[in-house]
Amino acid sequence: MIRKAFLMFLKPGSEAEYRRRHDAIWPELAAALRAHGVHAYSIFHDPERGLLFATVELEAGHRWAAIAGTEVCRRWWAHMRELMLTNPDDSPISQDLEEVFHLQEPPLEGGKA
Repeated sequence: MIRKAFLMFLKPGSEAEYRRRHDAIWPELAAALRAHGVHAYSIFHDPERGLLFATVELEAGHRWAAIAGTEVCRRWWAHMRELMLTNPDDSPISQDLEEVFHLQEPPLEGGKA
């Protein structure tokens, strides 16, 4: 499993609409993410700096990259472009973050608590 973290940039005054659109995430977009090996995806907001901090757990980097080529992803980017800083293709401007520490509890023996 790969853990990835990155920053995106929200335009001022877009916070409520950004949340509203994600609360109503398109089922076909969620399905595309799962179909491309995404197991968990979270986005956190830093309102003081307008930053979005995202984490994703995925099976393979090439499958994550392939999502960008899907029709539903392209439509979502176009749907979100007015709320975020974006590239010319409507993809969010993002900055990958390097993991410097991770602590994970080992599995319990025999699966018992």
